[in-house]
Parts: sequence; structure tokens; C-alpha cells
Amino acid sequence: MRQQARARARQARVKVRQEQAERQRRLARCGETVAVALAERDAVMADCDQRAGRALRSLIEKEGLNTQEALAWCGADSLTGREVYRLIRGVVDEDEGGTGGHEDEGEDSREDAPASARPAESMPG
Repeated sequence: MRQQARARARQARVKVRQEQAERQRRLARCGETVAVALAERDAVMADCDQRAGRALRSLIEKEGLNTQEALAWCGADSLTGREVYRLIRGVVDEDEGGTGGHEDEGEDSREDAPASARPAESMPG
């Protein structure tokens, strides 16, 4: 009788371990799916930021618009002067291999930026 009880207990432990292992595999698959999706999203957003930054740079540098005029041409109500500045200074020139501008959102001095990349003084916060 004791041997049968021990065998049932061992079988129960084996079953629990198998269920735990399967759960671990499911959790790992879900975690990997999330990580891949976020990496793909970040890559797409970085590409979009680059394209937007280049276009904004063109409006401001080549066309001579100030930040507010460039914002008006963009028609994006959610785009702010601060975002314009971030996009422009994050542009990686196609002939450069660097990482682009500063990635942080800290309070930088606008005097440190090149004059062509500085937004107009009427830049909203």
C-alpha cells in the first residue's frame, strides 16, 4: 500500500513538473513575441522619425521657414516646436554612419545646436 501511495505521489509530481514546463514554454513564447513586436515597432518609428526630421529640416533650412511656418505646412496639430527640434536634431545624414542627434529629452541649450537646426524663438513648449 505504501509503495502504491509513493508511486501515485511521484506520478503527481511528474505531472505537475510537466505542466510547469509547458507553462514556462508558453510564457517564453509570449515574452519573445512581445520583445520582437516592440523591436519592430521601434525600427519603424525610428525610420518615420528620420523621414519626418529630414522633411522638417528641408522646410526650415532649404525653404527658410521658421518653426511655426513649418508646423503650419505640416498640418499636424499634435506636433510641437519641441518635437520639431527633436526630429531635426535626430536626423542621421544618409552619408553618415552615426547614430544621429541626442536621444535624450533633457533640457539642452539651443545655443549648442547649429543655427540651421534651431527652431524659431516662438517655439511652443
